[in-house]
Amino acid sequence: MRHMPDSRLELEILPQPDDKTCGPTCLHAVYRFFGDRMDLPEVIQQVPVLDEGGTLAVLLGCHALRRGYRAVIYTYNLTVFDPTWFADQDGAMADGTLSSVAADRGGFRVVGGHKWGAARPDLIERLQLQMAAKPSPRLQIASLGYIEFLQLGGEIRMRELNASLLRHYLKRSIPILTGLSSTYLYGCPREFGPDDQPDDVKGVAAGHFVVLCGYDPQERTVAVADPYLPNPLGEAHHYQVELDRLVCAILLGILTHDANLLIIEPRQPGR
Repeated sequence: MRHMPDSRLELEILPQPDDKTCGPTCLHAVYRFFGDRMDLPEVIQQVPVLDEGGTLAVLLGCHALRRGYRAVIYTYNLTVFDPTWFADQDGAMADGTLSSVAADRGGFRVVGGHKWGAARPDLIERLQLQMAAKPSPRLQIASLGYIEFLQLGGEIRMRELNASLLRHYLKRSIPILTGLSSTYLYGCPREFGPDDQPDDVKGVAAGHFVVLCGYDPQERTVAVADPYLPNPLGEAHHYQVELDRLVCAILLGILTHDANLLIIEPRQPGR
């Protein structure tokens, strides 16, 4: 059985080979959870790398989509996405839940750039217009990734980040890959220079990928599978972190173009 008494998923994760491969290592762990035995070096080789090293969650999502998975991104990155792109006609942010009942109440779903429910801006069109207006190289790369993600059939949502959202997937035995601020999660100094040396004055915040694999409603803690060792929160790859701290770390991931949840799962026959 994959479920343990505290609803924690039995998810194995390997050590990341270097400081820049946390994303592919997390994706590899999710693949293995679903019985996909792709080798870690192959995943690392196939996932695009940014010029400064590392990758983006949307590029991990594109890899999963090309491999035949279903992929959903919950974004909190206001650098890339405007909240009104996900609002209903009354201007209230839709809840983005999966049920048809929620959709009847104004819930939203965006698939391949097409709008479901009330008329909303086409995400691909808005991203293209934003790219023309903002020359930031990082924004350009991220936007191209999101456009490809949508064209491949991925879904992008924006809704409140809370225990209900996490439990929705974990109770269904679906792990959650997330891009967040390791600086806040670990409570460690910011990093400076090509070797990412700790420096509380000259340093900048660092991003990281982990996989969420369980939630304890009594303790309000989340089980985390972390490919980085050693890390300040545990001597092994798995540890528990308070929900409030995790939520803050995810939202602060906006500093490195993270701030998201990536949900991938095998497509069911006939869907």
